Amino acid sequence: MTTRESAELAQKLGVEIDPELLALALTHRSWAYENGGVPHNERLEFLGDSVLGQAVTVRLYRAHPELDEGSLAKRRAAVVSTVALAEVARGIDLGAYVALGRGEEQTGGREKDSILADTMEAVFGATYLSAGPDAASDLVLRLLEPLLSDPDRYGAAVDPKTALQELAARRSVAPPAYEVSSTGPDHDRRFTAVVVVGDHRAEGVGTSKKQAEMAAALCAWRDLTSRA
Repeated sequence: MTTRESAELAQKLGVEIDPELLALALTHRSWAYENGGVPHNERLEFLGDSVLGQAVTVRLYRAHPELDEGSLAKRRAAVVSTVALAEVARGIDLGAYVALGRGEEQTGGREKDSILADTMEAVFGATYLSAGPDAASDLVLRLLEPLLSDPDRYGAAVDPKTALQELAARRSVAPPAYEVSSTGPDHDRRFTAVVVVGDHRAEGVGTSKKQAEMAAALCAWRDLTSRA
């Protein structure tokens, strides 16, 4: 990543992150493997997952005193899900900055929910190490605020397939129809789901059939609601 790109992303994030840590956060293991086994972002992802979980847990606990433990846990799981984090990552065009190996590049890795979500977590980890826990929590909550405060968008992140089905019913079009295909060996299989709603078609990818369908549903929901 160039200095200009690093500064551009840091500006989008609104926080100062050590350039070397930011570059590491954006280094996918596929790129690291193809370049002599250099370090990649999975350790930062591990750290960022904890930063994310704590920030969202505290936010939900304080904002919803009426909810019991089970309800809070369900909301937290939805907000920190792969599908939800991928939506957040797309909002800042994070995929454009990720260093990917040739194989992932050729199979649309920059749009894969799993890669986007993992990289987003790695960025949270890099922020924690660079600017401290408060800055990292602030970044998490700033980026996730649209999901936390918008009931419709939150509902789509929680259960995109149901949200899309309800949207189709409100617009009096045929219910969503899904087709799923897969590629790759059993230990590294990738699923692609295509959903058709009325005259609209959307696609999603994932490491399981369910994840791919959820990604496709969220993509379709996002496209259709933006037209309203």
